[in-house]
Amino acid sequence: MSKPSPYPYEIVTFQAKRYLIFDNGLGGKTARSPERAVMIQLDKEICGNLDTALSREWLETNGIGGFSCASITGTNTRRYHGLLTAATKPPVGRMVQLSKLEETLVIGEQRFDLSTNRYHGAIHPRGFELLTSFRLDPFPVFTFEVEGVQIEKSVFMVHGENTTVVQYELRGAIQVDCTLELRPLIAFRDYHQTTHENGAISAAVEDAAGLATVTPYHGLASLHLAHDAVELRRTGEWYRNFEYQVERERGLDFSEDLFNPLVLRFDLGLRGQVSVIASTEKRDAARAGEYREAEIKRHRAAVSSPGEDNFAQTLAAAADRYIVSRADLKTVIAGYHWFGDWGRDTMIALPGLTLPTGKHDVARSILRAFARYVDQGMLPNRFPDAGEMPEYNTVDATLWFFEAARAFLEYTGDEEFVRAELYPVFAHIVGWHVRGTRYGIKVDVDGLLRSGETGVQLTWMDAKVGDWVVTPRRGRPVEIQALWYNALCIMEELARRFGNGVEEKLYRGIAAAVSSNFNRLFWNEKDACLYDVVSDGPPDASIRPNQIFAVSLPHSMLSAVRAKNVVDKVREHLLTPYGLRSLSPSDPQYRGQYAGGQAERDGAYHQGTVWPWLIGPFITAYVKINGGTAGARSQAGEWLKPLGDHLSDAGLGHISEIFDGDAPYRPCGCIAQAWSVGEVLRAYVEEVKGVRRPGLALL
Repeated sequence: MSKPSPYPYEIVTFQAKRYLIFDNGLGGKTARSPERAVMIQLDKEICGNLDTALSREWLETNGIGGFSCASITGTNTRRYHGLLTAATKPPVGRMVQLSKLEETLVIGEQRFDLSTNRYHGAIHPRGFELLTSFRLDPFPVFTFEVEGVQIEKSVFMVHGENTTVVQYELRGAIQVDCTLELRPLIAFRDYHQTTHENGAISAAVEDAAGLATVTPYHGLASLHLAHDAVELRRTGEWYRNFEYQVERERGLDFSEDLFNPLVLRFDLGLRGQVSVIASTEKRDAARAGEYREAEIKRHRAAVSSPGEDNFAQTLAAAADRYIVSRADLKTVIAGYHWFGDWGRDTMIALPGLTLPTGKHDVARSILRAFARYVDQGMLPNRFPDAGEMPEYNTVDATLWFFEAARAFLEYTGDEEFVRAELYPVFAHIVGWHVRGTRYGIKVDVDGLLRSGETGVQLTWMDAKVGDWVVTPRRGRPVEIQALWYNALCIMEELARRFGNGVEEKLYRGIAAAVSSNFNRLFWNEKDACLYDVVSDGPPDASIRPNQIFAVSLPHSMLSAVRAKNVVDKVREHLLTPYGLRSLSPSDPQYRGQYAGGQAERDGAYHQGTVWPWLIGPFITAYVKINGGTAGARSQAGEWLKPLGDHLSDAGLGHISEIFDGDAPYRPCGCIAQAWSVGEVLRAYVEEVKGVRRPGLALL
């Protein structure tokens, strides 16, 4: 049993289990099992309202890039939904193998469908009407009630495998026959696509004791269904025209056909609990309970570090979902459902995902992994889905690498690792930036860092529609200068520690030039803030959040007065309940709605859309300019409350990638974003709670 919560709580019983009801640290109440990790509970009022229920999605991951997900009704509303999306080239190469299970409960002579699907103009069947509750405890648990009979369904993945376990348990006694029929619906396609009825599919089913295997297309991995069913019947039928509501809204192909190769029939009345294990490997259904206990234990360990505060624990549980293996080392999935591991996202998210949670070995592994991929002084921007060579079209990912290492050293004090494995790489990076590397990235004579070529997007504001780079920001973007200065100061301090006086003097000299010229060229006297980009023409006076990094980063070039002006300007124009807008609403280019087809959405992506991850640096900057007072930390906590509420919306237990810039700030984009979770967790632990674990801090 975990130690008692420091917050006031009461003990309640729900379905024969005990839960602590206690303050969540953000002014609300949350339930948590003393024996389990974290719980989010949704009742029949939400589950039985289809529109509301479809807007809430659950996510399970396997630590190698694969995942399992759907809405809480089991309805697939996205092409990315599926019970088993396997990472065939971990952590990428993702294929939707098992889309869903059509579920029918048979009590005596009566049949009750537990599934819910959307077809053109129809919802059929309507199993959501039988769904009385949904909870994360710690993984998705669905409770159905039929004719006084309760059926509890749970879904989880096996860590390190492309394996999903689905279990059904009969709660309470029943006096009549009770069977469960499951019809697996398979897709076998890239997760960015949809499949349609075709003659190439093989309907063959290999049936061994407790194991059914299908290989619908030559050259693709088989799907193995381990089960404890009493009967298997081959079918070979297409289910046509499923409609995916979210894809329709996104202007993409929203219709799909799925293939049903077989039906499994289970005797629930006899066994009480039955299991199906869907996997790319041959598994034994008898081990389902063993897998379940191992996953519960792993969940407990994932949330053990930030303390008993439920907000921090929920974020810590979410943080664990983004950390995956790449070969023998670790990396970070930028977001679910459609992102792989990106260099920029990884370096920004790393401190929050791994350091407050005590995953220092994971942080070290991630830093080591990306150091291997440095090329011409640049960190990869992303690793393509098909596993090809990484792409290097980024100017800021490399500079965030320095800050991630600094944070790692602050928490761990592992100076030897930094000296032996990172410092030489960092010196190599600085050298390439001074001489010049890809995409026009080169230090100018005034020490500032220039970047950009026509048709290439290099900063985090990287939306591109065809040949149109929406926010090109060529020249000298403000946050790049802040990151460059921060990196130089880090190198100066490391050189001093490692006894390299020549390099210490070199980095100090470049940093001094950067600071002087930055203040001379970037300060906007008229608006009392920083220009967004300084290039050869007139400076860009757009009010964007990028200037906040000139305050939030540990090494700042701004005076106290200018730093306060920047924070005030950002607060006035960009702060919302869920993060910072990417552009001020007063700007003619502002787009307050992220909607429409891909061109419309990408055109709004950085033109007003709210980004939750930016609340982290904003809070750090705010607490910094206010001297870290209790009042400043309290205000920071107030700003995070809406994001605490958001954990029970959209991607349950996670923070969305973006929100509309206009009220009511609809969550959009990925339902679960690594840097959103990482930066909110980091800011909450470090700035609101004031908890730091300094090793050998770079001050």
